[in-house]
Amino acid sequence: MRAWLSLSLGEFRTLSPEEVARRLAYAQAGRFATLELAQRHAWEAAAQILGEALADGGPDWRILFEFDLMRLEKRADAVLLTDRAVVSVEFKHGARSYAAADLRQAEDYALDLHDFHAGSRSHPILPILVATEALPPRQAMPLIWHGVAPVLLASRATLGPLLREALAAIGPPARPLSPAAWEMAPYRPVPTVLEAATLLYRRHSVAELAEARADAPNLTRTTAAIGQAIEAARRNKAHSVVFVTGIPGAGKTLCGLNVVFGALREHGAAFLTGNVPLVSVLREALARNAAPMGGKARGRAHAEASRVLQNVHRFLDEHVTNRAHEAPEHVIVFDEAQRAWDARQATRDTQRRTSRLTMSEPAHALEIMGRHHDWSVIVALIGNGQEINTGEAGLAEWGRVIAADSRWRAVAARRVLEAAEPAQRLAEGQPDWLAIDDNLDLAVPMRSVRDAAGAPWVDAVLRDESDLAWRIAAEAGGVPFYVTRDLDAARVALRTFCRGLRRAGLVASAGAKRLRAEGLGVQVADVADWFLNHWPDIRGSEALETFATEYDCQGLELDAVGLAWGGDFIRGESGWGPRRFVGAGWQRVRGAEERLFIRNTYRVLLTRARYETVIWVPPGSPIGDPFHDRTRPAAEMDAIAAYLLACGARPLPLPAPPRPAPSLL
Repeated sequence: MRAWLSLSLGEFRTLSPEEVARRLAYAQAGRFATLELAQRHAWEAAAQILGEALADGGPDWRILFEFDLMRLEKRADAVLLTDRAVVSVEFKHGARSYAAADLRQAEDYALDLHDFHAGSRSHPILPILVATEALPPRQAMPLIWHGVAPVLLASRATLGPLLREALAAIGPPARPLSPAAWEMAPYRPVPTVLEAATLLYRRHSVAELAEARADAPNLTRTTAAIGQAIEAARRNKAHSVVFVTGIPGAGKTLCGLNVVFGALREHGAAFLTGNVPLVSVLREALARNAAPMGGKARGRAHAEASRVLQNVHRFLDEHVTNRAHEAPEHVIVFDEAQRAWDARQATRDTQRRTSRLTMSEPAHALEIMGRHHDWSVIVALIGNGQEINTGEAGLAEWGRVIAADSRWRAVAARRVLEAAEPAQRLAEGQPDWLAIDDNLDLAVPMRSVRDAAGAPWVDAVLRDESDLAWRIAAEAGGVPFYVTRDLDAARVALRTFCRGLRRAGLVASAGAKRLRAEGLGVQVADVADWFLNHWPDIRGSEALETFATEYDCQGLELDAVGLAWGGDFIRGESGWGPRRFVGAGWQRVRGAEERLFIRNTYRVLLTRARYETVIWVPPGSPIGDPFHDRTRPAAEMDAIAAYLLACGARPLPLPAPPRPAPSLL
């Protein structure tokens, strides 16, 4: 049961407010070490208000107190199940006004129920914010449909009349809501990477986080396969590389985080990544969650997160410098392992670093972990189609170094042998050092909450297969990608899409150098603030003033994304034409590797959203303009917009769902 206390309306009427509070306090004692007197008084007040408001409620209605939403341990104060609607009630005791933050919180709880609770999808969901001491608000009853209505406002005195008016506006349903069936329906939250890291850090099970939709494979299957491979290596005193493959947004990072923070943490594991922004944001998110007010607790949490979440290049440098030093971890998770540096890149000195490496990063990883005399495991997370930098070795280098060291074995899904690009195939044929376990492949997108067609649509768009993209969109009833030529319209749409506590942000390619001429030229300065700070903090993504590049956002996600399309990836007679900006103009990219990197940049940017992606294609500079800019001709931008629409993207403006003004960003 997800609620701390579930009562039929008849049962509720037999209990005093004090008894309701006592039962909730007992439920709290089984979950937390402390009991707060103020919370008990709040429960008594809520029970009193609900008792008065539901005096003429239906006998089959049900009240659920403290309904656990599981995403960062959020709980709805009360969920009322009537015959015709699900009502989510959030109380603010003693409040004399309706704060914007409280409105967003109340709406967010209702959105969670709609998106993740199977029993809520075919019924209206009414979020109500009760500011107990507020003056009666002026509000018109909105049109209520199957979905989440705008937040309704009530006080202690007006909750009952408001409920009666809202339910009367809905009218008797063709099929009444069954409270018993609703309580039995599955609740499958899809956490963001940041939420997942925080929950696993708090020692939740990955099984509580993994189920996204009823039609999606259970992520626990892959987690179990990783655990079995680690246990086999420990039991047999062996050295093993476990390759976890998957499409963008399928849950690879969640699997890796579970190794270091979840049930597998007993082995002592480190999460290694070259993605500096990902490390920065994860460390800061864990520290803020552990100690919201700062102080020593936050410092300790940040130190522990820094120990577990490490920069892969620094890890390798440290252990190469101390060649006799055995790594303290028996298990390392190598994030985006296909992007590990080849020997040329790994041994190259730069302005920022003097390399101590003598081989490729995969070779050094095997040598370092092979120093363990008993056993060790490298969990290699493979993000297919996300290579965006020169010098990335690919899977072939991992296969080469494993084959060259007889101590090592590998286990992976069949996908590692089937890539079109030779550099991304682990081996040719099936070598004797490789065992196949298809449970290690994640083929269903988890990031996209409502639509599984987004990832294959993006793939078809980037492969110049417009007919296939159109069919995918048509068969799915549309894909959550929208095209506009107006940046202000894109901002309005993003804010409209992001109801509740959901967040939006702008992204663009690092190579899109001429966006500044279109009015967007400021890249994010502090990526942790950008991903974590909420409006009205202008440093956060929700301000929609700065943009993140592929380097800032790879491995992370937003609820709604505004993608600013740049002149580095345009349409030509033979399809997509990757370019780079040099000096005062564009140059065609002829090298196959760099062309692939630019295409993959747009794959990364197009797959950052959990819900909607608004693609802003700038208008460009028309030829007749006396100040025509040859670096951004309008015809090039027109061709991009036309192609995306031909692939099935939807045009803006769209009818925006109604939303209460106080909760706008």
